[in-house]
Amino acid sequence: MRSTRGYTIESLDTGLRLIQLLLTHDRLTVSEAASLLSVGRSTAHRVLSTLVGRGFAARDSAGPGYSAGPELVRLGLPAGFGAAARRRLGAVLDDAARRTGETVQSAALIGDRLIVTDGRESSHPVRVMLAPGRTYPAHATSGGKLLLSSMTKEQVCALYPYEELSALTPATLTTRSALFAELDRVRVCGYAVSHGESIPGLHTVAVALAGPSRRDRMALVASTPADRGDDGALVHRAEELRRSAALLEAS
Repeated sequence: MRSTRGYTIESLDTGLRLIQLLLTHDRLTVSEAASLLSVGRSTAHRVLSTLVGRGFAARDSAGPGYSAGPELVRLGLPAGFGAAARRRLGAVLDDAARRTGETVQSAALIGDRLIVTDGRESSHPVRVMLAPGRTYPAHATSGGKLLLSSMTKEQVCALYPYEELSALTPATLTTRSALFAELDRVRVCGYAVSHGESIPGLHTVAVALAGPSRRDRMALVASTPADRGDDGALVHRAEELRRSAALLEAS
């Protein structure tokens, strides 16, 4: 990364570093913040007071300290959680389940993990079980690859700083180079697939759910046992998922 030391605004840099501390500490006193940031107590106090005013920090009612404020908590939540989001996506999930006949899920990206936010389960006797709140390595899932494809190369590198990637199954992509090639393919065709890359025998396909910003973008995923998930079936389900996703744009 290119050095920007000559362009650094010290107070802004201190505030951003303090936000990082609030994300990783349950509670911080002024003295602790000053020590961790290598600044004076008066500087730490002024920055904390500014963050409190903007809702990024909150005074701890249990003692003389500060914790993450409501704005920071809100920003840390992925898209798709909360009653309003569930209502907005409900009709899309219902339609997708009807069209595909398979278990369908909405999913969001948290760092390099994909989290399932909601879904509908297939009525097939042999089916993929719905698991809201479960997370998976993004590079091993269709939904994760779909959402990673909307990011720049630099952003993906920040999530995957090393060439080697963890393998969950023999089918998992195990290098960043292979992931970049896969993301290029996803950008061209507009959908992502996984053939047993996260769980053996689980085949999935994902398309995008529109959102006003990158943080609000989600994936709509159809999951099926391998015997109902060959390439032709996955391509067909991608088209059906796109029709369901269009309901969100029309609402």
